Amino acid sequence: MDAIDAAHAVVEEHHPDARAAFLGGSVITDRRTATSDLDIVILLHGAPAPYRLNVHEHGWPAELLVHTEESWHTFVEREVRNRSSPLMWMCADGVMLLDRDGVGARISTHAKSLAAAGPPPTSAEEIDDRRYALTDLLDDLTGCTDPGERLFICTELARRTAELTLALNTAWNGGGKWLTRRLDATAPGLSKQLHDGVHQALGGRVEMLIEVVDEVLLQAGGRLWVGYRRNGTR
Repeated sequence: MDAIDAAHAVVEEHHPDARAAFLGGSVITDRRTATSDLDIVILLHGAPAPYRLNVHEHGWPAELLVHTEESWHTFVEREVRNRSSPLMWMCADGVMLLDRDGVGARISTHAKSLAAAGPPPTSAEEIDDRRYALTDLLDDLTGCTDPGERLFICTELARRTAELTLALNTAWNGGGKWLTRRLDATAPGLSKQLHDGVHQALGGRVEMLIEVVDEVLLQAGGRLWVGYRRNGTR
């Protein structure tokens, strides 16, 4: 059974009274892999929504994100404030499986509008927090002699550098593979530079990774450590 047919069957079995449903995620793109699952958003009139459930049915792993119209808006508004909204993208870019009363069309239109508008800008305070964290990690990397510690310092540097780049460009953030995809769309080539830099650093040659991170930091004002202050924190 193909992905769309399987998603239809999952929705029908779990919520035959659904108002609307969407299939989103990598499975409907050319980046689908052998382990891609079905990301299914289901809209109900009320209880038992909202909830999420993972199942394996019709030969597919599937993640059900079940909402009312009201809870969908609540969750998406919260995610958008954090500049990363998987739920929004599932309905903006996803395949509409059914729409029995027009709620699917409303959700789709709103999701597309939010996605096109982009995330809210990052505050100057948050940018400085990110500069400080990267500066601290760079110092850790420079002095590190333990291969195990270096592994986690390097991966954290890569993630935080990508996130700072997206924040500086007021671009949507993402997690896991979606962080790479968002970064590729915003700063083509940077993910490869980070990959190559991490690869070299894990072998003890940290210069390339430090250079890549510093280039991004310069766009934000450079390294920040001396004088960094936050009241009410440890």
